[in-house]
Order: sequence, then structure tokens, then C-alpha cells
Amino acid sequence: MKLGLHINRFRWDGGPERLGPTLAAMAHAAEAAGFDTIAVADHVWQHPILGGTEGPSLESYSTLAFLAAHTQRVNLVALATPVSYRYPGMLAKTVTTLDVLSEGRAWLGIGTGDYEEEARGLGLPFPPQRQRYDMLEETLQICLRMWSGESGDQQPYQGEHYQLARPLNLPQSLSRPHPPILIAGDGERRTLPLVARYADACSLRPTPELLRKLDVLRSYCEATGRDYDAIEKTSVFLFDPGEDGAKSDELIERLRWLAGMGITKVLAWVEGADRISPIEAMGRTVIPAVADL
Repeated sequence: MKLGLHINRFRWDGGPERLGPTLAAMAHAAEAAGFDTIAVADHVWQHPILGGTEGPSLESYSTLAFLAAHTQRVNLVALATPVSYRYPGMLAKTVTTLDVLSEGRAWLGIGTGDYEEEARGLGLPFPPQRQRYDMLEETLQICLRMWSGESGDQQPYQGEHYQLARPLNLPQSLSRPHPPILIAGDGERRTLPLVARYADACSLRPTPELLRKLDVLRSYCEATGRDYDAIEKTSVFLFDPGEDGAKSDELIERLRWLAGMGITKVLAWVEGADRISPIEAMGRTVIPAVADL
């Protein structure tokens, strides 16, 4: 099992002046500890479940570019971009740029979004969910076109929601055939079929329904001729190893449960990560213990 550090909280000591140095220290520590990925929440307001709208929140792709400059090995992903927030041509260009400048470490993390209040607050589009699903499929098609060949499939794209006269993409991504695509969500009627058709990874909630959701995904893969095992199964979580690793055994058992359900990568916030020592504790006690799961 691989582990990723999911950075989704920014209320740290020192205020805005310390955000950059703290992020850099967290990134260095995560890479040294053996984390596979650093993920950043793609929100413009802090989510209510993480402290409410008044909490600080950094724009994700600026943050990922900053993290790319402070790391050398970890993969980088937004978890996850609401499809209506970014036009697909610009999204593909943004992820391509991150991929080139990080020397091939960028992923596209995308979903339909779930935070209407922030969208309305900042004037971002947030159409009805059915339309967002349609936009998600068109966005995936456009990104894959732009990542094909040496400069993109430049034939015009005519969708219901998006029209591109020439999907040119230069420079092309270093990740081939394209930056890996992670689709967030576990909806059985629309999301999991999109995972089966387009994604390299899914992101599922760690609930008792997890095993059944994976069975549903397997059935969609079989129906479309997709190799189920080629899709990385990820889940979101909370890591709390304690300052000195005192809680590591309990955490390892929970990760064993997720591995037994079929999860191969867990992306999670580390409690107290801004203090660095919990990240270091993960590297000493948890990451080596779950590497072979």
C-alpha cells in the first residue's frame, strides 16, 4: 500500500506569513518519510467539515507548483478539481505545465464538486449535478485529446457544453501516454462508469460500502473491456500517528482493513502535520509497516 499526504487544512501557527515556509517543510518531510504523493484540496473556501468558510484556503494549482519546486520525487495531484470551476482546455494546459515543470509528476484529479456555497460566493459556475456529470465526461475527453500525440489531437471538438476549435497542446506532457487521471466520487450510476472508461485511479470513501462499490466498478470494467486491476484504488482518510508514533499500531490496523478491502493507496491529512514530527513518525512506523500490504 502507498500513502499520500493530503493537505487540506491551513490554519497553522504564524498566519499567512508562515504558510510558505511551513508548506515547504511539510513537503520536505513527506518526501523524506516515503510518502508517494502530495495532494492538495481544490477549494477556494475552507470546507465546512474542516472548520468552516472562515478558515484559510490556498488555490490548489498555485500550491502544487510551489510544492513541485520543493520536492523531487512525490506525485502531485489536486483532490479534486470541481469540473465547473475550470474550462477543460485551460485545465489540461495547467496540468501539463505542472507535469513538465515537475519532470513528469503531475496527476489530474477531478470530480463534479460538492461545495455550492463557495462557488456562489466567488461567482464560479455551479450548474445542476446532472449537467456537471455531462461536463465531466466532456472535460475528460478534451484532456485526453490534448494529451494525445506530440501536440494533441487538433481536430475541432464539438460537445454540448464545450467547443474547441483546435485542441493544440505544446509543450506536451512528459507523462505518457498522459498524466494519470483520478476521478473522485463513488456514485454508482454516473461516477463509477466514468472511472471504468477514463480513469487511472478512483477515490472512494472508507465506509462499510467500500467493498460493494469496488464490485460495482469491477462490473463496469468487465462491461467495457477495461482491466479492473489497471485502475488504482485510492481512499481518503486521516492519519494520526501521534507526535512520537504512539498511535501507529491502531492506524496500521485500519490501513490493513482498507488494504483487505482492495484499496492500494490512501491519501490523508496527517494530524499536526505543520509541526512536522507527526510526518516523521509516519515515516518511521507506519509507511514501512504497510509497504507490503
